[in-house]
Amino acid sequence: MKKFLPWIIVAIVVIGIYSWAKNFNNTAVEYEADAKTAWSNVESSYQRRADLIPNLVSTVKGYAAHERETLEGVIKARSEATKTTIDANNLTPEKMAQFQQAQQGLSGALSKLLVTVERYPDLKADKNFLELQSQLEGTENRINVTRDRYNEKVNIYDKFIKKFPAKLLASLFGFEEMARFKSAPGSENAPTVEF
Repeated sequence: MKKFLPWIIVAIVVIGIYSWAKNFNNTAVEYEADAKTAWSNVESSYQRRADLIPNLVSTVKGYAAHERETLEGVIKARSEATKTTIDANNLTPEKMAQFQQAQQGLSGALSKLLVTVERYPDLKADKNFLELQSQLEGTENRINVTRDRYNEKVNIYDKFIKKFPAKLLASLFGFEEMARFKSAPGSENAPTVEF
């Protein structure tokens, strides 16, 4: 029995290391997948907003035909925002910044459109416009919630792969920190609204 003792100890150590590595990998994969799913929910919320815009623009167009520049700005910003997408497997800070910039352009164009609407009392009372405006407000709230949930999932994943000794396995298995949503530069300042 004494001559098998070193082999038994080695076998126990190997099994222990294997179990630890397997558990780490499976948990990291799960957390990473949760973060990627949360990212898909963010994109879905932005897509919902993009889908509402053509209806909003056509409703406003009927009342404010001479606001052509504003309407074209919204259409162009929507086009730019829907062109910019990120693969969930490649969420780099640079790509995240590009995505946020495109979405900011659309947010700004929508804000300008909604300020323009203030000049048209009949439009503000239109049932279709009110419904679209309500859906857009709900979608903006949904976007904020999904961004927050995405950041929470990324935080769980990042903390898991950054803790020692898991950090050693993370680099070995190729798990890297994921990009988070950050506030846009200048968002700490309240917007100026002019009528």
